[in-house]
Amino acid sequence: MNRAVRNVGTAMLVMVLAGPVSLGQSVEALYKSKCQMCHGEKGLADSAAGKSMKVKPVTDADVKKMSEAQMVEAVENGMGKMQPYKGKLTDAQIKDVVEHFRTFLK
Repeated sequence: MNRAVRNVGTAMLVMVLAGPVSLGQSVEALYKSKCQMCHGEKGLADSAAGKSMKVKPVTDADVKKMSEAQMVEAVENGMGKMQPYKGKLTDAQIKDVVEHFRTFLK
């Protein structure tokens, strides 16, 4: 019995310590699966879909001046040809993917 409790405790500790690592990976995976097709790997809208839909790159002045809240709203409600993701992604996922996209501004 003692050994089983110790094994469960060890497994829980591993899950707690691995959590932040997998969370960071999941944001990148979420961006890759939902955003990268149009916005490009680094937000430059250099993909075929991004070019054909005339997506503005992260380097565009209009994109640069958008606040985080405006970007969250754009993801939630859609913008231009971009579909809305409200109800498809959680509020936390939307915020995380916007924060990830904003790292390309630097």
